[in-house]
Amino acid sequence: MGDYADLPGVRTWYETEGAGEPLVLLHGGLCTNDTWGAQRADLAAAHRLFLPERRAHGHTPDVEGPLTYRDMADDTVSFVETVVGGPAHLVGWSDGGVVALLVAAARPGLVRRVVVIGANFRPAAECFVEPGMLDAMTPEGPDLAFFREMYEAVSPDGGEHWPVVAAKVLDMWRTQPTLTLDELARVQAPLLVMAGDDDMMTLEHTTALYRGAPDARLAVVPGASHLVPLEKAALVDELILDHLRQGAVETMMPVRRAPAPGTRSAR
Repeated sequence: MGDYADLPGVRTWYETEGAGEPLVLLHGGLCTNDTWGAQRADLAAAHRLFLPERRAHGHTPDVEGPLTYRDMADDTVSFVETVVGGPAHLVGWSDGGVVALLVAAARPGLVRRVVVIGANFRPAAECFVEPGMLDAMTPEGPDLAFFREMYEAVSPDGGEHWPVVAAKVLDMWRTQPTLTLDELARVQAPLLVMAGDDDMMTLEHTTALYRGAPDARLAVVPGASHLVPLEKAALVDELILDHLRQGAVETMMPVRRAPAPGTRSAR
């Protein structure tokens, strides 16, 4: 079921289903909640799902001015506080992963565990395998035709507003996010960093994200791209659910997680 929440930043469309601990699903850039179709049944069997559509996406209207990840993170904080009503797990794909990182860094008390899929913490020029790919994208071009169809089908601003929104998102991708390693270090929630082995972001960037957070795990899915939740849905669902129910990580031969000399692991 879907409804609107009147948040301070924007009137936000969201959907809910399932029962259990709250889990907020944060879709990718220029996408809608429909792109979570391969995950919803499995995740809703174990959790109460909340699926907000961010400003200028899906059923949620655009706002004046540029789009920024930090504004969308502020919207998400308001959503968790007012609609979810307390701390929640966050699972974010692509842009949704960026938003999840920002929320976890700024408001650790609102976040239980985090999964980010195909996420980046620096702008395209610093992390994309092909940083020039955005140069060929235009609101009317073929590269964004799929996203335009999704937008026109449900946007309350009407299809004629698409060029404005697409231009805002393209500018955001070129110049944002701009998280620092100090900000990543403030992500205290247990974090699963997931990517396809042929993702848009370099594996070096994904590894830097994994190493930048103090309590992180890394999953590089073989034979997958930036669309890994669609390509390997069952595996992605299993990895998400395992991370959300997992306690402290204990392996047989720890290196990165090995206790410091002179200390003993807690049991």
